[in-house]
Order: sequence, then C-alpha cells, then structure tokens
Amino acid sequence: MFQFLRRERVEESKASAVGGLSAPAIAYGGSGRVAWSGRDTASLTRNGFLGNPVVFRSVKMVAEAAAALPLVLETEGGRMAEHPALELMSRPNDGQGRAELLEALYGQILLTGDGYVEAVGGGGLPIELHVLRSERISVVPGEDGWPVAYVYSVGARKHRFDVADGVSPICHVRSFHPQDDHYGLSPIHAAASAMDVHNSASRWSKALLDNAARPSGAIVFEGGEGMLSPEQYDRLVVELETHHQGARNAGRPMLLEGGLDWKPMGFSPSDMEFQKTKEASAREIALAFGVPPMLLGIPGDATYANYAEANRAFFRLTVLPLANRVAAALAQWLEAFAGERLTMRIDLDQVPALAAERDAQWARIAGADFLTDAEKRTLLGLPARDE
Repeated sequence: MFQFLRRERVEESKASAVGGLSAPAIAYGGSGRVAWSGRDTASLTRNGFLGNPVVFRSVKMVAEAAAALPLVLETEGGRMAEHPALELMSRPNDGQGRAELLEALYGQILLTGDGYVEAVGGGGLPIELHVLRSERISVVPGEDGWPVAYVYSVGARKHRFDVADGVSPICHVRSFHPQDDHYGLSPIHAAASAMDVHNSASRWSKALLDNAARPSGAIVFEGGEGMLSPEQYDRLVVELETHHQGARNAGRPMLLEGGLDWKPMGFSPSDMEFQKTKEASAREIALAFGVPPMLLGIPGDATYANYAEANRAFFRLTVLPLANRVAAALAQWLEAFAGERLTMRIDLDQVPALAAERDAQWARIAGADFLTDAEKRTLLGLPARDE
C-alpha cells in the first residue's frame, strides 16, 4: 500500500534552480511607426498584454477564473480529502499559494502557448513547485523526438534540467500547434493582426485629441501672389504650434490677418467608420481568447441574451477546458514522483457560474425513481457512501 510522503520543511534553504538567474529590468518604448509589430514572444507580450487593454483583460479574466476553480484529487482509493499532492498544490512554495501559482501558469500558456512548472526537491513528491518564464525555456529533443532536457537561459547564463529515468523535473503544458512539435501556439499569435489594428486606432485617437479633437484644416493666403514670405511662414507655424495645438488649446479662437482664411476639413467616411473598426478588432481579440465580448464591455455584440448566459458560456467553452487540461497534465506529472495513480480535475459542483445547470441536473437525477442511490451518486460524480 502506498504510504503518504510527508513534506518536511527542512532548515536548509531551498529555491528554484533558476532563482539566481535574473536579468536587469529593461524599459521599452514604442517607436510610433504604423506597421505590423514583431511576432516574437517578447514583442507580442509587450504590445499585447502590456500595451493593449483588451488583451490584458482577456488574459486576466481567463487566468484568474481558471486559477480560482476548486480541484478534486482522486487516487485508486477514490476521492481524497487529504493527500500530500493536495497539500503541495495548496502551498506550492513559500512565496505563492495555489491561486497565484496557477494564475502565473495559465498566464504563461495564454501569452506564449507554453507553461513550465519546475519541481524542487527529491525522494517522493516535490517539496516546492515554481512556474518558469516560458520565453526563457528551450526544449532539447532526443533521437526519438521526446524531450531529454530543458534549458533555461537568461542572457549568457544557462541552466539545464535533464530528464532522467523518465522522471522530468519540468512539467511542460503546451497548447496545440499544427506546425511545431515542441512548442505551443498562443491565442495572442492568432490575434496579433487585430491587436495591431486596435493599438493603431488608439494612437490615432490620441493624436486626434492632441489636435483639439477635430479634423485638420487648411489656411488659405489670399493676398499678393498667394505666397507667404519665409518669415511670415515661420511665424505662422510657431503661432499654430504654440497657441492652437493640443488638448489644452481646444476651442481657442484663431486670429488671422493679412489675407489669411481658415478652411476646415470635415471627417471623411473612412474617419467616421474608424471607431467601428476599433470595436471590430477588439471583438476579434476577445474571440481569439475565448472571452465573450459582452463580458469585456465591447459594444455591438448580441450573441448572448444576457450577462449570465455569456458568463456560463465563458466557463463552459474556455475556462473549464483549459483548467481540466492543466490539472490532468499536473496529475500525470506528479504520478512519477508519488508512485501511484493520480487524477486531478475541477470540482464542477463548486463553480458558481454553473449553478443553474447543476440544479437542473440534480433535480433530474433525483427524480429518476428507477435509479438506486448508489447509481445516482455515481452519475453526479460523488464518491460511494460508506456503509
């Protein structure tokens, strides 16, 4: 029979093997160019999660919702209320709880397509778990194509995690990628073009505000030969930039002299559709991440009748599939350390968004008189009752 492995807190310091590899903080600035952004992980993360509110909120919503879901652990003896693996997940390391660790893991998967968890300690279940930054990990495949090592790189410094005797110190959870055997495809890659359009629209709106939130116009010189002298031209440019440009000068009257006349230019049809283009790109970003636009406050979407229906679809179609896949991967990985069969899944009975579905299911099964109590408990996913 399997004997529980106690997680003894030893006095010597323990930490992630890559904890000492740190990189200096780098301040990034946008170039302001109107072009497609880079498709590498650093550029997409910087322009997306750090620079786009729709991407930021979509990632936060999915990661926080999935990390808050309760976990159920089952072994060969049934559902376990207490187990070293549950204790490990509840307190994975001294700096993070379960929700913080899982939120970081889900965030890495959503932004890069890959999530990596490091096991610290040996002789049974890990003592600690740490989420590693995905863009710093390289997979080293063996002759058969399966990973034989993982290399964590920070600048010129590297740390190698070897896969020994089929037990990997790294749990690699990756999204499906049709053209890559070792790395996953993130939603932000699919939404990159829509993200660029949305960011460009925001910059356009900012430029419009800086120019008094109105379309440009033309100053017509009707005196003389229709030409300003260099001195008059320079003076006019300085006057416009100093007293009539920017939001603080909005609505300020312009005093023209010497045959000058202001001819305002109206919005073109393409300008009038600009806001709709921005909203359409926001919906495409939300679609890539599986978040109903209604939950993000994006107008123009009437797919769901109400907020509750949209929230239920969000959990059913996006959050639960991701959370169950990650839970299954972690359980399978921990099996090699624990020495017994582990199954980890989401406890659907404790998900508030699915309360209406749960009530209907319980009522339907409870009313089935041809089922025994044991069969009803099995259909509801409950453990057998002790006689």
